[in-house]
Parts: sequence; C-alpha cells; structure tokens
Amino acid sequence: MIRKSPPPGSQGTLIKRARPASPSNEQQVIISTSGNEKEQGLIRTVTRTSGLDAPIVSLAGAHGGEILCCRFDPTGQFIAACSADRTVSLWRTYPPNTNYGQLTNVHKAPILDLQWSLSSSSIYTAGADGNLCISDLTTGTRIRRIKAHQGVVNSLDRIATGGTELLVTGGDDGAVRVWDVGANGQGEDAREPVKEFEIGCPVTAVCWSSDAAQIYVAALDNCIHTYDLRTEERLHTLKGHTDTPASLVISPGLGNYILSPSFSSQTLIHDIRPFSPHPHRIYRQLQGAPAGFENTLAKGAWSKYDGGRRVAVGGADRSVTVWDVESGRILYKLSYHHTDAAVRPRKLPGHKGTVTCVEFHPKEPIVLTGSKDGTMLLGEIDPSL
Repeated sequence: MIRKSPPPGSQGTLIKRARPASPSNEQQVIISTSGNEKEQGLIRTVTRTSGLDAPIVSLAGAHGGEILCCRFDPTGQFIAACSADRTVSLWRTYPPNTNYGQLTNVHKAPILDLQWSLSSSSIYTAGADGNLCISDLTTGTRIRRIKAHQGVVNSLDRIATGGTELLVTGGDDGAVRVWDVGANGQGEDAREPVKEFEIGCPVTAVCWSSDAAQIYVAALDNCIHTYDLRTEERLHTLKGHTDTPASLVISPGLGNYILSPSFSSQTLIHDIRPFSPHPHRIYRQLQGAPAGFENTLAKGAWSKYDGGRRVAVGGADRSVTVWDVESGRILYKLSYHHTDAAVRPRKLPGHKGTVTCVEFHPKEPIVLTGSKDGTMLLGEIDPSL
C-alpha cells in the first residue's frame, strides 16, 4: 500500500483557533417574511445594553382600556400601570416579565396617574372620581380613599422629605393640595390636606422641586406657576407655551430644569435656577412629538441612569421621541415598527395608538412606554449616543 506524502511545509504544524477574550453581548435579530423557516433573513446584529430578554419586550393582556400612566418602582425591578378600565397592573421588569398582580376596586372611574411609595410597598393613585387612593401591595387591597378634589384629579407627584412622604395633587376644580402620608406611606393621618392652593383654572400637572420647598403647577392658562410651600405664595410664572402644558418633570440631581410637553406639540425645557441666563427662562424648545387632536395629558420623562442627558415624550404618531438635552437633537424616534414593505408588521411589536406615557429606567438604558392601545413596551436605547 502506497501512502501519499503530506504536502511540503505541513509536517508537524498544529493550527489552533483563538478563543474570544470575553463573551459577546451582541444578539442577532432575525425576522421571517413568511411561515417558512428557510426564508428567514438576518436583519442586523445589535449590541445588548440591558438585562432584558430582548431589545423590545411587549407587556400586554392586563388591561381592557387605554393605559394612562406607567412607572418603574424606585429599584427598577417592578412596573405599575393604570388604565381607563379602573385597574392597576403590576409587572416584573426583567425575565420572565410576568404580570404578577392586578389591583381592582380601587377607583370608580378611570385612573389618570400613579406613584410608587419610596419603599415600593404602596401605590398612590389619582382618579377621575376625585379620589386619592393608597393601596398596600403586600395584601393587594386599598387601605385609604381620600376625597382629594371635587372633580377629576389629573396629576399626582410624590417626594420624600424630613422622614415622611408628601403627595401633591392637582385637579379640574382648580385646586392644588398637599398630603402627608407618613414615613411608611400608609397615610393614617392623611384625611385632610396640610397645604392648599387655589390656581383659578383647571390644573393639568403638578410636580415637586428637588428640595420639596416649591411646587410647580401647569394649568389651563398655558402657564407653569411656582408656589412656595412654606409661605404659600406664588413666586413666579413660567411662560412660553401657546397651548396647555400636559405634564411636568423635574430634571434629576439638583433639579435645575423642568420639562413640559403641551397640546401645541411643542415641548419646552425651562431653566428654574434662581438666576437664569436664558430669556424667559426657556432653555430648549423641542419639536417632533405631535400631540394630535385628542388633547391627551401625555407624560414626559427625564433619564436618570445618565444624570439627565435625555428627555422623552410620546406622541399621537404612535411613537416616542427621545432628545439630547444639551443639543436639542432627536436621538431616537421609537415607533418599533419596521418600515420595509416586504416585512410583515406583525413580526415586530409596536403601539397601535397614541403613546400616553414614557418612563426611563432608574439604572439602565431602558424606555418604558404606555399607549391607548392598552399595551406597554420596554425598549433598549444606546447609551453612547
């Protein structure tokens, strides 16, 4: 038997494939244009930036009406959403993203706004029935119902100060009221407001300053009013909107700026420092999030994980607009829908109605959105942009 000699230069040569230095955090996103697996095509490879199972996660099936507000808890591990169907749904942010609770019989009308307690043990909700309610998440029951306003309660905000938690509410009756719900968030002594302000027209949004010394109030007069909690006097008024401001959000950290989307489709960032170099205190004018004709009280958001470099507002175009604060440039237009006509839209999740609320995760580059279609979406963004 004659053996063939190996080719020259190959004797005693061992070829070893190098291993990657570290595991890759990239994930291939594949979409099928038909039911045949052989026709699947690779769309792109994306770099994962969070602990989510996928770059886009849909949270659906808990509500039979439009979602009016959704928020992360202070730890970022859980999500609460309130709806026009008068219920509050509770979700896990990370896999398996289960809907682990549903609060019913809290309000007798749509729930318009909610806040988590600092310890994440309670939920505060404001409804169209004029009530402010406190629900215990350990038992899943309502423990307090406070008649906060004579009409619809449009907005609610919470802050922890001096060993206690304070809530502020604003409603269609033109009043802004402050409630002390105690250090444990149970509200045993919150039968009457500790402070009350008469604005003179319906209030659409309220929020606390970072030091809990002032309250910012957006009203139907297209202005944002600032009230001192100690003296109960109006300090100044922020102007610039040509239509009603829909929501208010203070920047993280020192709270030097305030974000306010409006019914005119214009979003303003006001400089609220004691001595502002900007005329009329307008720091940025942002365009790109259409408000539509529904006059939805769309809730904007300010990023926390990066120190407040980004802001986001949902729109009637079923998408979320994310801006860079410093430049005013649009970084993302998150519609979650694929634009290629050859790709079936049902293969990618996306909102089918106006985006009513946006929230940034407190620790990771994740955006949470809620819509009038009754669903929520969790989406990753690139923190390097």
